Amino acid sequence: MPSAPAKLLLHVCCAPCATASLERLRREGEVTLFFSNGNLFPPDEFDRRLAAARQLAAATGTPLVVDEYDHGAWREFVAGLEGEPERGARCLRCFEFSFRRAARYARENGFTGLATTLTVSPHKRSADIFRIGREVWEGFLDIDFKKRDGFRRSLELSKSLGLYRQDYCGCEFSMQARDARQKDTES
Repeated sequence: MPSAPAKLLLHVCCAPCATASLERLRREGEVTLFFSNGNLFPPDEFDRRLAAARQLAAATGTPLVVDEYDHGAWREFVAGLEGEPERGARCLRCFEFSFRRAARYARENGFTGLATTLTVSPHKRSADIFRIGREVWEGFLDIDFKKRDGFRRSLELSKSLGLYRQDYCGCEFSMQARDARQKDTES
């Protein structure tokens, strides 16, 4: 893992993914969580995930910044990609949407680096995340939180903290894909 800068902004997709990421980064310097998830749908899903992020921040004594929830702006940003499969072009565009918002906040508030919890997921390609992050801001750090058993550790920590753990990525399209998978297993 590259050495984290002294003042790091950590983009948080959800609290469970942030657990192991935060545990690792706090050894390196000052970390602030940045909850930016305009993709989340429906709005009460945003609220549930935000409540879990607040719970994690309180449990760890870590500052949390909450970006404005703007699902309409996110929908405009991914327009034309609605029919893309999970892990396709829409998802990459979604990452870019959140990273742009996080990078803007980081620059405006004196952060020296930006990382994301997205890389802890075994369902996301870290190479894609790194490429998009570097395109958005030169201060983006290529940290693959899957390594050193990061996903397993995130499961342990989120369970021990009693964090809400979702069963879909977040947007209405991933919700539809989840529902279709569930329907297929019931048949």
